[in-house]
Amino acid sequence: MTVKKALLAVTGFAALSAWWLLRPPAPVDITMASVSTGNVEALVANTRSGTVRACNRSRLSLAMGGQVSKLHVDQGDKVAAGALLLELWNEDLKASLQQSQAQIRIAGLTRDSACRKAEADTRELQRQRELFRKELSSAEQLDRIETSAEMSRLNCLQADAQVAQARASALVQRARLDQTQLRAPFAGVVAEVNGEVGEYATPSPPGVATPPAIDLIDDACLYVRAPIDEVDAASIRTGMPARVTLDAFRDRAFTGTVSRIAPYVQDMERQARTVDVDVRFDQLPDDVQLLVGYSADIEVITDHRDNTVRIPTEALLEGNQVLTLSADGTTLQQQAVTIGLSNWTWTEILAGLEEGQKILTRLDNPAAVAGARVTLVPEPGQQP
Repeated sequence: MTVKKALLAVTGFAALSAWWLLRPPAPVDITMASVSTGNVEALVANTRSGTVRACNRSRLSLAMGGQVSKLHVDQGDKVAAGALLLELWNEDLKASLQQSQAQIRIAGLTRDSACRKAEADTRELQRQRELFRKELSSAEQLDRIETSAEMSRLNCLQADAQVAQARASALVQRARLDQTQLRAPFAGVVAEVNGEVGEYATPSPPGVATPPAIDLIDDACLYVRAPIDEVDAASIRTGMPARVTLDAFRDRAFTGTVSRIAPYVQDMERQARTVDVDVRFDQLPDDVQLLVGYSADIEVITDHRDNTVRIPTEALLEGNQVLTLSADGTTLQQQAVTIGLSNWTWTEILAGLEEGQKILTRLDNPAAVAGARVTLVPEPGQQP
């Protein structure tokens, strides 16, 4: 009796174990999303961080050495084009320029006197010729008047040349004076000033990098230069629209336009070969103040589709497959699709799916595979 009970117990346990092992798996809770329509863009992004740069930036240095006499600006000052920034001691050159300008005035007065005399002698010559024609004047007198008129004309021309000479001398003095003055080649903001009043400033010798006297930045025109992989750069053209994101403004994106593509490939050791691409900012919002040197990333939009069937890129399986529901709505099944444009957010569907069709977009559940029985669970906030 005891043996029989033991056999029955073993048999029952084996049957229970077999049923437990062979029972159908429980349905997997999943959330499905509907295929929608919208815009899809083909994007090319930089491989390493880019940098915000100014369209105009000059590291200004003096053309000659000398003692700094006046500093007209400080760091952060905004200046207009042509504004005087720094000046060396130049009192001697200013005096020489004033002397040259005075010589211009003297030469001008001398010319006026000589040329007026020439005009008077010309009128006298005409009168004498008329008298000679009427036989009221001798040939000797007419010859003397002609010679005098010609000498007066030459004196007028000589005085003109002296005025031109005086003006050229003044230009030379002005050029020498300008070498002691540092002026802004464009409107901008002073980023750096190297030097103090009383210090001796020296020009940069050829081939030797020295700090600039004034670092001037045109902050009204900014762009981003970023490296693009050489393979991706082949599809970029100037004029293409782009988006710019910056670490300093993490939650915002700014529009821009490709303004330049480098005509050569950067071949740096232990780095992928890249092409520098410049993106010029469009109109920036009034509340955004960008600084030269900010790190930035770019996305160049090489192509786009409007109002096309699309799915989240994360829903796409290897081999261009997606997971959909079977006809009875209880089992997952694979569905092949034909894709078009794609980026890391959206993928265009050319064939295989229709708008409104349900697909599995979250593939983080390892049990949610083709053939698995499923139970639909609504997204939080959605009606079941």
